[in-house]
Amino acid sequence: MARTIQSLERAAAVLRLLAGGERRLGLSDIASAIGLAKATTHGLLRTLQQEGFVEQDPTSGRYQLGAELLRLGNSYLDVHELRARALVWTDDLARASGEAAYLGVLHQRGVLVVHHVFRPDDSRQVLEVGAMQPLHSTALGKVLAAFDPVAHNEVMEGDFAAITERTVTDPAAFEENLELVRSRGWASDVGETWDGVASIAAPILDRRRMPVGAVGITGAVERMRSGAAGQEDLDPRLVAAVRDCARSVSRDLGAGRF
Repeated sequence: MARTIQSLERAAAVLRLLAGGERRLGLSDIASAIGLAKATTHGLLRTLQQEGFVEQDPTSGRYQLGAELLRLGNSYLDVHELRARALVWTDDLARASGEAAYLGVLHQRGVLVVHHVFRPDDSRQVLEVGAMQPLHSTALGKVLAAFDPVAHNEVMEGDFAAITERTVTDPAAFEENLELVRSRGWASDVGETWDGVASIAAPILDRRRMPVGAVGITGAVERMRSGAAGQEDLDPRLVAAVRDCARSVSRDLGAGRF
């Protein structure tokens, strides 16, 4: 059996204790309930308090769960709801486009893939749920950076690493690219992250009309092109399919028509 980390087990015990029973508990009550010395328990509570997981009432000195846990819980619920609402629409997007469909959210200065629908053919493919994609080079990342202020700050504070020879590495040029994304409502990546691969993505909004994620498709450049000359001439039919999917998921999340 794998060894566990004792301090984490103890911290989890404190959080579970505060989550049930009385709303607020004193140091002695907590120490007695989890079977630890007061000094050890106080150290755990102090650390949890610094991280926002526990709050201490200034008058009584008693402890309760902190706002950071609520934020994390809401984040989980938002992603869970987003994925649940997007399941049918992303399946339809993959069928309509003939390409792989992805659903991504902002996570740790990157894009976390939370749903992936395989390209509807018999080719060998690898499930990419849980994979991280860069903000500055992918279509999903550009959409988040364009419409989410937090994502924008994070990408502009990044290093704009060159992934391929087509990756935009100049912050000013990238900012101009984001202006284009905002004006047309969708983003593209043509060989900026993977050679010979193109992507199209559009934002998903919630009931507050705030960006909560992005949906897109990815495929070989020659399949994604409209047939016109130029690397950026992506098929308008595919762009429309991605934007329709994003609007449909957004409406299901309460964003209304946009």
